[in-house]
Amino acid sequence: MFNENQRLTKNLHEKFMFQAFKLAEKAYSEKEVPVGAVVVHENRIIGKGYNQVELLNDPTAHAEMLAITAACANLEQKYLQNCTLYVTLEPCPMCSGAIVWSKLKRVVFGAMDEKAGGCGSRFNITANNSLNHRVEIIQGIMEADCQHLLKQFFDSKRD
Repeated sequence: MFNENQRLTKNLHEKFMFQAFKLAEKAYSEKEVPVGAVVVHENRIIGKGYNQVELLNDPTAHAEMLAITAACANLEQKYLQNCTLYVTLEPCPMCSGAIVWSKLKRVVFGAMDEKAGGCGSRFNITANNSLNHRVEIIQGIMEADCQHLLKQFFDSKRD
């Protein structure tokens, strides 16, 4: 089914998505929408983030934005051309714009966001030919786990 290179790549994606998922669980425990993100450069995490919108009273404090900011600070540069962002939920339009402007090479996400996704489900900002950069998208890594955590969070809000 998978050749050896594909299997190694899938295992690597799962390894880093698991780190993003642990951050999503932290967001959940802090009553934030459970989204976590990590930026990886040369197989090393250089930026982390989880949703902190409520904590910071900041609508831009999404996991992706915080992880991108941390990664840029770590590398001391504004572009992340050879980096991959792992995030548990498909990035929204705001985050997708930041992904394009930061010139990330790739985004790997778990669950699709059919209401507000910016990487192919609702909008396709990361592949828009009108912009100066396009991003490789890989979806569905740890999808069931990511969906379950989000469902659990929103079900608890309705109770």
